[in-house]
Amino acid sequence: MHSVNKKVADSVTDVTYIVMPNHTNPLGYLRGGMLMEWMDIAAEITAQKHGHCVALTASIDSVSFDGPIKSGDTVYIRACITRAFNTSMEIFVEAWASSLPDMKMYKTNDAIFTFVAINESGKPVKVPSLEIVTDEEKKRYDAALKRKENRSK
Repeated sequence: MHSVNKKVADSVTDVTYIVMPNHTNPLGYLRGGMLMEWMDIAAEITAQKHGHCVALTASIDSVSFDGPIKSGDTVYIRACITRAFNTSMEIFVEAWASSLPDMKMYKTNDAIFTFVAINESGKPVKVPSLEIVTDEEKKRYDAALKRKENRSK
């Protein structure tokens, strides 16, 4: 059990990918499932960094697909924890892309993942609490509780 509060910045995860032809549909656009996999991996790393244990995806909420990503584009994914509950953590993930030659970044997606922390026996374990520092973190922290309450209904 970890009793020390951790900050959001302690577990932020940034990953970058290049979209290859095997990641795309017949029109040359990144498959949504491939992007979701990449986002899930970034979220899992964030959850494990926060909890210092294995974390399993429990749910994915509020997935948005705001823009297409083409073969050859670079994809940037950032995951950050929004709230730590008892044994679960909510992770917010954003994705951006850029294309040659200008490499101008544009937002393409975001999603909210929930992970459950488990021990070696597969039993849920308590995670460290989250210390909120910025106004944006506070907004996401409060919204996470509302989403959890809505899922419980």
